[in-house]
Amino acid sequence: MPELVTPTETLHASWLAALAEWPAGAHQDGGGLRLAPGGDLADPAVFAEWVDTLRRQADTSVAVGEGRVHATHWWIVEGDDYVGAIDLRHYLNDVLLDLGGHIGYSVRPSFRRRGVATWALGAVLPEARALGLERVLVTCDDGNTASARTVERNGGVLEDVRSTPAGVKRRYWIAL
Repeated sequence: MPELVTPTETLHASWLAALAEWPAGAHQDGGGLRLAPGGDLADPAVFAEWVDTLRRQADTSVAVGEGRVHATHWWIVEGDDYVGAIDLRHYLNDVLLDLGGHIGYSVRPSFRRRGVATWALGAVLPEARALGLERVLVTCDDGNTASARTVERNGGVLEDVRSTPAGVKRRYWIAL
């Protein structure tokens, strides 16, 4: 049974094994890789610094960088296995309103087609409600039918499909 955990250094080896399953340079929605410091995440010290950055991004008493928003990050785990990541952005800026949404998620390739993303998105919706959000925007690439089904299974209502600087995106709203 999957669970959501705060990012932790103890999953370093499993996280690296998951990373090896992705094509080089692949974007992992909700993974927070854009927040990684310079350096090799295989280095435990660099990894620990990145994990700390992910945890601090939820702290609204700390300013976030230019173009960033406060967000809570969770890792999806099954036992000692890192399965994926999901994040909840506390509010939207213009970029997120257009193409990113409130919630991003990704599942390790070897754990796909098991309902993990659907479960994780459903588990984060009460957290969004607890932040005071009345609805959340979730987007996916137009051709990503698996992600579209995940959002729809969690009550997502398609608002539109639009061209963005990151490609054609499907934009769904989920009422909380």
